[in-house]
Amino acid sequence: MNKHHESTGPAGEQQITLRGPADLADALPYLMGFYPNDSVVMVALHGGQGRFGGRLRLGIPQAPGEWGPIADQLAECLVSGSERREGRPDAIVIFLCQDSPDGASGRLTMERLRPFAQRLRTACGALDVPVLEALCLSDGRYWSYCCPDPRCCPEQGNPLAMPGTTVMAAAATYAGVHVRGTLRDMEARLQPWRTPAAVRTQERALDTAGPALLPRLLDERARREVATETLGLARRLMDRIEDAQPAPPALADAGDDQLIGSDEAAAVILGLQDRDTRDKAAAWMEGPEAQSALRLWRTLARRCVGPYGEHAAAPLTLAGWVSWSTGDEPGARVALSLALRADPDYTFAQLLHRACNEGLDPEALRRCLREAADADADADADEEQAGADAEAVGEMETAVGAGAGRGATPLHIRSVRALPDGGRRRARAPRPPGVGRRKASPGSTRPRVPAAGRRTRDARRYGRRGSRARRHD
Repeated sequence: MNKHHESTGPAGEQQITLRGPADLADALPYLMGFYPNDSVVMVALHGGQGRFGGRLRLGIPQAPGEWGPIADQLAECLVSGSERREGRPDAIVIFLCQDSPDGASGRLTMERLRPFAQRLRTACGALDVPVLEALCLSDGRYWSYCCPDPRCCPEQGNPLAMPGTTVMAAAATYAGVHVRGTLRDMEARLQPWRTPAAVRTQERALDTAGPALLPRLLDERARREVATETLGLARRLMDRIEDAQPAPPALADAGDDQLIGSDEAAAVILGLQDRDTRDKAAAWMEGPEAQSALRLWRTLARRCVGPYGEHAAAPLTLAGWVSWSTGDEPGARVALSLALRADPDYTFAQLLHRACNEGLDPEALRRCLREAADADADADADEEQAGADAEAVGEMETAVGAGAGRGATPLHIRSVRALPDGGRRRARAPRPPGVGRRKASPGSTRPRVPAAGRRTRDARRYGRRGSRARRHD
């Protein structure tokens, strides 16, 4: 067994010494906030005692041909990100977490992933950062890819400690650190319905609401009315959720689903595709309304069924933002990762995902949203409101850049300028499913208005201007 010590915190804080693979395997869910499934996790170590630093997670690629390029990208991402925040890491620990299909072939899973582990070790070594330990966790056991001694690391692996029975578990409980279950369970709370009857009902509601809403979003005055209606309905649904009797997490989602009708969900989902409406909804991020808002966004994400899966980017991003704003970083990363899976080019999700991963303080964004909400409440004219929105977004850019002063790279947010005529930015019309994106012809400035009853997609949907962000937790 490799003899090494890893500290869970910097000097001056309570520290727990981990000795060897068993302690490392037990510490993983407390480092991540959940039990990672089908994931590769890499953790940076700093200093002579191996203090834990930055960490990242990615789903294990299914195709072995992708392992080499992915390993190079993960190593470079972790090392460069650590250099921006805490300095170059002195070592790295790798975890490969994947259960076997039958739950009894963990050793075969470990052997199948061995080339991936070796490729990750090589990629880290190429950056002059050694891999101190590489573990495979499968079917309740762990194996070390680095230790050749069968006396401590036998071929059949070692059993993982029972949850809640170790020193790490006791220390985490004392510190208020909670493990939120498995990654699979956390994602299941945000994924679309799969029951055929429920899916058909919700899809019909979305099909009906889309054609009626699209012409209104292309008209400036009607678009503002749609925003007011969407936010008003969302507020009523939040109040309905808040008034419901509390239930355990396993039953809360089903109860929330029962509280919201298909037509109501369709109206809010499509209304949130408008950028300005979504940004106003993001102001429900703290205080008593934060939890009811989070439950609403989760419920709406589950209603983005069938061909409307891409529409989930808006409620998933709002769910990630509320989670991050209320201190649930693991939940935020999961929701934002799913938002980027639904729409990889969704700029708001890219911004929040990177800011969360860079360790920025969400208070800077909260302050900007508060000020934007105050400006919206006090505005008497549309021109004044447009100027207030532009100023608020510009301050967001300054705030995020200032937060990067702790070692993170400033995030680049496209500033919003008021239109010369004092008008408002055009709405992003909801894009009904089944039609691919079409580029506007050169010199074209007018949106294409679809024929009645025809499904179409607006060619300029908000959230498609930024570059693709790195996908990591």
